[in-house]
Amino acid sequence: MAKVWLTGGTGYIGSHTYVDLLEGGHTVFSTDDYSNSSPEVLENITAITGKEANNYEVDICDLEALEAVIQSEGKIDAVIHFAAFKAVGESVEQPLKYFKNNLVGLIHVLEMCKRYAISHMIYSSSCTVYGNPKELPVTEDTPILPAASPYGLTKQMGEDIILSSLMDAGIGSVLLRYFNPAGAHESGKIGEDPRNAALNLVPVITETAIGKRKEMAVFGSDYPTRDGTCVRDYIHVSDLARAHTLALEYALEHVPSGSWDVFNLGVEQGVTVLEAIQAFERVSGQKLNYKMGPRRPGDVVAIFADASKARDRLGWVPLRDIREIMRTAWEWEKVRSR
Repeated sequence: MAKVWLTGGTGYIGSHTYVDLLEGGHTVFSTDDYSNSSPEVLENITAITGKEANNYEVDICDLEALEAVIQSEGKIDAVIHFAAFKAVGESVEQPLKYFKNNLVGLIHVLEMCKRYAISHMIYSSSCTVYGNPKELPVTEDTPILPAASPYGLTKQMGEDIILSSLMDAGIGSVLLRYFNPAGAHESGKIGEDPRNAALNLVPVITETAIGKRKEMAVFGSDYPTRDGTCVRDYIHVSDLARAHTLALEYALEHVPSGSWDVFNLGVEQGVTVLEAIQAFERVSGQKLNYKMGPRRPGDVVAIFADASKARDRLGWVPLRDIREIMRTAWEWEKVRSR
């Protein structure tokens, strides 16, 4: 079993991965400044797993504070790097904020790997690295086109920084390009709970249904898709968390220092925005108040994955569909809104 450092371990995907790693017998600690999460997540991780979860409240852009933590932890086998800002629309409005946090933070993590002999990195990348792909589904060999947003650009640049630094940092790395995480843990104890206004589709849907929002907007009705709205590949966050554990174990055994591998993580089916809304309405019995609006800058038209490589090499198979995503997201919304 490995000792694993999670950056952003109290965030949405980080917390679910924290649970999966602990349940798999690994030793885990987190660094997270709570800029888009809360300390209560740790109590809920402990309640789910029966194992203590701990986090250091540190901004990874503060190199001195970060190093003090890593030095105190002793031997670390691997880091899973989640800590990054992730809202496409916000990145269009505040690109410098995204470049600073997402890239400087990554460089600091790589510095820690080099200084403290952390041998492996699992990198939280994104399907946004593909830009607006010309052919679907997307494979790992799909050409990397210009990013549609500054957020996507930080993920493209992040991958390049890692691959250029493998030998210098002394690491082997796995890049995980995942599609659209959604849903919540089946326990109802953790889920997507941003401190800032929710921007991802599924929490916007659930917040509208429960009355936190009077209505929601569907951005764009004239895309060249089957109903005019954007197409995405929605993956349940617990399936995604499992993939990180499998990628870690794969990296430790098969990815030596100076080498790397990359995997798409998706369910291999595209769902339009309107189809996602309809799936929620069927599962919840709630009629959603939404209106059609203009396109949003930075949005990709359509993208979904070919995840056969992850299935073949990692043994990863997503178990939950859009209905389970909506069911667990709705149950979580009712819990967090009490």
